[in-house]
Amino acid sequence: MAIPNANITIDAGSPGPDRVPSFLEPLWYAIYTNANHEKRVAQQLGQRSIEHLLPLYDSVRRWKDRRVRLQMPLFPGYVFVRFAFRDRLQVLQIPSVARFVSFGGHPAPVPEGDIQSIQNCLNRDSNVEPYPYLQAGRRARVGSGPLQGLEGIILRRKNRTRLILSFDLIMRSVAVEIDDGDLVPAR
Repeated sequence: MAIPNANITIDAGSPGPDRVPSFLEPLWYAIYTNANHEKRVAQQLGQRSIEHLLPLYDSVRRWKDRRVRLQMPLFPGYVFVRFAFRDRLQVLQIPSVARFVSFGGHPAPVPEGDIQSIQNCLNRDSNVEPYPYLQAGRRARVGSGPLQGLEGIILRRKNRTRLILSFDLIMRSVAVEIDDGDLVPAR
């Protein structure tokens, strides 16, 4: 059976040298992992040379006879991956990867600003820890310092000020210790 020659056109405009179709452009995505397999997935991504981000924080756990310092995932069950969408099978074939964070059946890219916020918090020598996801509260913006421009919710606990950063796509939040003088009211 012969198939006639068909011309396929995409109604997104012609991809010129300055325009790359979204399936070819590397974007950040969040992937769900099996429970407690985040580090194993990150290791597999590294072995396959796939850019990824697994934010970790230090946690001191008290066991029966001793205290242990552990590196725990900041977002349990999630790993962030940067790749062109056409290469998604390389990620999905990794053992312990469950699926992409999706909306309407399509993987949703994580905003670049959210990834930069996470990296800025981790690169700064501050206490970062998971926090329950928040939407409402007194909002503030960091006016100076390495986290300048980030917006979050102010929390005071144990005579320390923390800024709660919420990431809507994965419905998770983190608390970052910050100096009161660096905060200004959000607009």
